[in-house]
Amino acid sequence: MTAAQRREKIYTQLMVSAAPVSATALAKQYGVSRQIIVGDIALLRAEGRNITATPRGYMIVTAGGITVQLAVCHSAAETRDELYAMVDCGCLVQDVIVEHPVYGQLTAPLQLASRYDVDQFIRSMTSSDARPLSALTEGIHLHTLSCPGSEALDHLKENLRQMGVLLEQD
Repeated sequence: MTAAQRREKIYTQLMVSAAPVSATALAKQYGVSRQIIVGDIALLRAEGRNITATPRGYMIVTAGGITVQLAVCHSAAETRDELYAMVDCGCLVQDVIVEHPVYGQLTAPLQLASRYDVDQFIRSMTSSDARPLSALTEGIHLHTLSCPGSEALDHLKENLRQMGVLLEQD
């Protein structure tokens, strides 16, 4: 198999996969190094292919419904509850965004669609002794969300209001 054929197979695999696929898993599957896979993904992206890197691997995100950004503020201890509220309303948590005083906007992909995804994210943060990006901004951050419709979004906003974490204009 040529490198170009491998890249097409990787892209096809990502298109049909419901979950992220790690570079390590792809490397093992295709009998190449993890670094070769990272290079393959870079070349696919350079061709304009919409491949997202998440903490759990690569995936292709297809947009649907309503995409919005919500501003929230909460402690690190409330992260799980905030993310649960979002996925419980059927929303995909695409990313987290903070405004850093030196670096400007920092964005990290999340791609969390279920409580299982949230639990894995929290477990990964805890096991690596990492703090959420919102720790850089005293808890203030944005999330880009894909929600199935306006009813789900309205329900989510009300839940976040009740939790006391949604930031809104007066």
